Amino acid sequence: MNTTKLLLSAALMTAGSSALQAKGNVRDKRPNILVILVDDLGYSDLGCYGGEIQTPNLDRLASEGLRFNHFYNTSRSCPTRASLLTGLYQHQAGIGRMTFDDHLPGYRGTLSRDAVTIAEVLKEAGYRTSCIGKWHVAETPLRKDQREWLAHHVYHETFSDLSNYPVNRGFDTHYGIIYGVVNHFDPFSLVEGEVPIKEVPEDFYMTQALSDRAVKEVEQYAKGDKPFFMYLAYTAPHWPLHALPEDIAKYEETYKVGWEQIRNARYERQKQLGLFPGQTDFLSERQFKDKWEDNPTAEWDARAMAVHAAMVDRVDQGIGQVIEALRKTKQLDNTLILFLSDNGCSNEVCQNYSGGENDRPDMTRDGRTIVYPRKKEVMPGPETTYASLGARWANVANTPFRFWKAKSYEGGICTPMIAYWPKGIKKNVGGITEEYGHVMDIMATCVDLSDATYPTTYKGHSIIPMEGKSLVPIFKNGHREGHDYLGFEHFNERAFLSKDGWKIVRPGEKAAWELYNLNEDRSEQHNLADQYPEKVAEMVEAYEVWAKRCMVEPYPGQK
Repeated sequence: MNTTKLLLSAALMTAGSSALQAKGNVRDKRPNILVILVDDLGYSDLGCYGGEIQTPNLDRLASEGLRFNHFYNTSRSCPTRASLLTGLYQHQAGIGRMTFDDHLPGYRGTLSRDAVTIAEVLKEAGYRTSCIGKWHVAETPLRKDQREWLAHHVYHETFSDLSNYPVNRGFDTHYGIIYGVVNHFDPFSLVEGEVPIKEVPEDFYMTQALSDRAVKEVEQYAKGDKPFFMYLAYTAPHWPLHALPEDIAKYEETYKVGWEQIRNARYERQKQLGLFPGQTDFLSERQFKDKWEDNPTAEWDARAMAVHAAMVDRVDQGIGQVIEALRKTKQLDNTLILFLSDNGCSNEVCQNYSGGENDRPDMTRDGRTIVYPRKKEVMPGPETTYASLGARWANVANTPFRFWKAKSYEGGICTPMIAYWPKGIKKNVGGITEEYGHVMDIMATCVDLSDATYPTTYKGHSIIPMEGKSLVPIFKNGHREGHDYLGFEHFNERAFLSKDGWKIVRPGEKAAWELYNLNEDRSEQHNLADQYPEKVAEMVEAYEVWAKRCMVEPYPGQK
């Protein structure tokens, strides 16, 4: 389609820069916008949210910016990305489940043409637009030679319909992956624009490569007079547990004390940080009763969490490099940085999956077998293993909440969210806001700050009205008129949250609705459904109206 335009080259960037620096040009004063999305991060993994992982750069953004304690995602990777990019609920954007077509309006498995992306809107408003990292919002059909393709033993020129690539949804450039899961040392579906990248250097590590690319682009953008929108979507710390040896070494001893001690320590730090003002008892009961000292695989489990920590650590190091590039180029003060996770930490046991399927390889490029250690017989960390944390460490990572990714409890849908913008955040700097927010609000925030116009039609398509609301009033005044409610649904995990703090949850199609008062019970420890049946009925009725309006229904398998 437009491959030549999309190859990021010195010629492209320099030509644009020289024209923009013509004599008499005045730099656009609108802010740059950098959205950083990480993958499967636990609510308490960052230091500024109670964790022991070394995250000094993100902690600095928090101390000079604003932390949210009620910011929501959609509980899983591709739906969250669809909602974030479009300012709609994920079903309205076409990805109610995964990137496979279920032949229903809310479940087409790729971004709808009845939705626009932030990049499409901001590009029309004169912004440069960049996507770096994981896309995962395009339908990705499987091929007969999927096993060989995953291992780079055969090649195909496309990983999805090219019309659904980032560079054909408003982004000037894209360096990153199209699929969802990645070998962090030798990623499948890595592209530059529309062009597959067939080889990577021997010392390649995905997180570092994405950070390096972001630094390069920040430096290039400083030479022009246009603001930029950059969507930096790291693939870490999503399984497989792959990390650099020097990063793992920092945490070799840290997790040998076990699940409960780490969780309790995180909770104590959260209390010291005042993470949930007014609540003094917000640690949910541990979901597993087994004791670390009785754990026969303690050595493996401690190593797994050390690798997870190392992955988060390397993300923070890279963000530090990007911040430094912004500072050196004098762009930092007028750049809005938003940092968040796509969902809670995952309880998945990926070593129980089968290699060679979907986006999970069973061998390396040079033919080495990739071990899925079902019996924890091989330590995680190197490229030749595919492993994940499992539920016990996920319960720790998501402290103080219950549950994890793909669930509609707080452990699945509530994300740490940091906003940093020296020139624009005027209230509660360094503090914590209890204002509710949702990933779909990022579109509205970008439209607000860019003076862009959210379209009613785009390239011949009628565009669904934006659902999100701008966060800018929170930055300027500390408060906004937010959403009356927020709705959630993913694989029949359902929830509905009202602005007064009441929340209903239905954990499965055949389960009963549960009721929680988050104002008093932040971690959903006390189900009040039997005590307030009228409240449940009222909220269920509102949920059903929302579900029909927002294309949740009909859903796959519905009779």
